[in-house]
Amino acid sequence: MDSLKFGTSGLRGLAVDLAGAASWRYTRAFLDHLGKSGAIAPGATVLVGQDLRDSSPAIAGAVIDAIGAAGFTAIDCGTLSTPALALYALTSKAPAIMVTGSHIPADRNGLKFYLASGEITKTDEAGILDALAAVGAPSGRRGLAQVEPEARAGYLARNVEAFGAGALDGQRIGVFQHSSVARDDMVTILEALGATVVALGRTSHFVPIDTEALSPDDAAQARAWVAEHQLDALVSSDGDADRPLVADEHGAFIRGDMLGILTARYLQADAAVTPATSNSSIEGTGAFKRVVRTKVGSPFVLAGMAEAAQNGAKVVVGFEANGGVLLGSDVTINGRPLAALPTRDAMLPMLAVLAAAKAESLTLSQLVATLPPRFARSDRLEHVPQERTAMLLSKLQDAGFAAAYFAEAGEIGAVSSLDGLRFELKSGDVVHYRASGNAPELRCYTEASTAERAEALLAWGLKAAE
Repeated sequence: MDSLKFGTSGLRGLAVDLAGAASWRYTRAFLDHLGKSGAIAPGATVLVGQDLRDSSPAIAGAVIDAIGAAGFTAIDCGTLSTPALALYALTSKAPAIMVTGSHIPADRNGLKFYLASGEITKTDEAGILDALAAVGAPSGRRGLAQVEPEARAGYLARNVEAFGAGALDGQRIGVFQHSSVARDDMVTILEALGATVVALGRTSHFVPIDTEALSPDDAAQARAWVAEHQLDALVSSDGDADRPLVADEHGAFIRGDMLGILTARYLQADAAVTPATSNSSIEGTGAFKRVVRTKVGSPFVLAGMAEAAQNGAKVVVGFEANGGVLLGSDVTINGRPLAALPTRDAMLPMLAVLAAAKAESLTLSQLVATLPPRFARSDRLEHVPQERTAMLLSKLQDAGFAAAYFAEAGEIGAVSSLDGLRFELKSGDVVHYRASGNAPELRCYTEASTAERAEALLAWGLKAAE
């Protein structure tokens, strides 16, 4: 279990380390933690879902076994998106476990834990780890799950009913299906809203789409598909469909934080909550009474959303730089209700920006151009041990070392250590380093007044850190 740890969203690690005894023990620890806190009743039901990774069925089987051995009833929801499982858990008032590694490589996997009231917190993570120490080897009767194939139906209906039939009439939208667990759901929802859909790129093997680190091949393929099929937009998601991917009418991908800003504005949020890595256009829009910045990770965004609500915000929307949107309040869309879903969701921002562009008679690129002109880029250095990242960040805390390090990029104006180290240069440019919470990677984020400068800074930042 050496590779297993809680990251920015759930437990992650190598699939070979998670399969079998480890997933059984972590499931028992989660249930024991719920029992100690009084969050689950004896014999209660526990929902289980999974993505399309090759390793997910076996891990889900071990999770189901553990649920049965603990005296609870497992409900097997099959393959469905993480937000769909989270919605079903909220409406069923039952805890849930999603087997998914989200966007990380196919040799890895993970578990996302949900209380009946929503995502677990960092305090819950600590409670699970404490309970794990007392959990022995797998034992007890094999779990016999009840199969619930309709668990995703409520999620489909939620999106169609909130935006309304005809909301996307006349739009021609491509869906890059690859191995997203929501690849058919995206088609179903978009067609129900009136769009003409072109399904593209379906695969039989798992494709790790990271919406914060798209490859040049992904960008080229998007441009080619948009041109070939004369698309108004191309949409997709990561593996478990809690991070959206949207390209405009030119095939240019829209950054996830820009999707988040546009979604919060469309939903008329008075408080927007987002990590330090998101584009500073959010402050520049003037659309929100309050902007709350957090560390990277949905638990931190959720804590910020709770704080905003306690301070009087009526409509609270959270989002991350990966584009996933967390809806903290009930809202209405053109008179139609949409209930809060405080977990990261790919479908809401995808539909919100498409609907906003349609309602304003704008193309997607024109809609993005209504935001302040701040350009951000991000990428990663893979296979970087966390010890190496920690060493670099430690050195960069020394003012003299940092000044020499950044001499080529510019003079440092301010430094934030909210999450990693964020350097704002006196020119207004930004370079931000942080360790990935999910994999052995060093993340680099840049921001500038032009796209060219942001890209040049990113190339410099990655090379300097090698």
